[in-house]
Amino acid sequence: MKIAVDFDGTIVEDKYPQIGEEKMFAIETLKQLQQRGHQIILWTYRTGKELEEAIEFCRKRGLEFYAVNNNYPEEKPEDKMPRKINADIFIDDRNLGGFIEWGKAWQIITNESLEAIEQQFKDKKNFWKKIFRNQR
Repeated sequence: MKIAVDFDGTIVEDKYPQIGEEKMFAIETLKQLQQRGHQIILWTYRTGKELEEAIEFCRKRGLEFYAVNNNYPEEKPEDKMPRKINADIFIDDRNLGGFIEWGKAWQIITNESLEAIEQQFKDKKNFWKKIFRNQR
């Protein structure tokens, strides 16, 4: 699935033109979605230096985008493609009703409950505890 995600107010708190604090679970959620095969497109108002700062902010945290303000990486402005991104899902703080928060976004996109994810993590943790306890 292609997922277009806004930067200001969605990945970080909206402090435009500065970069706000990262929203809780934003980067990690997007990285996990990428690991599941989703293509993440940065879809933002930012351009020029401000856009480069946003990309670098995410890159330093391990998040690389499939494309930035484009439908695919090779698309160039001179291709005269429409400004609207061709994505399956748009994540933006300007949606009707505002941004829902990253936990809910995860549930909607993956169709998994947070409890199921927490249980998987606990099961893995308990598994490793048992292995290491038996090593002593």
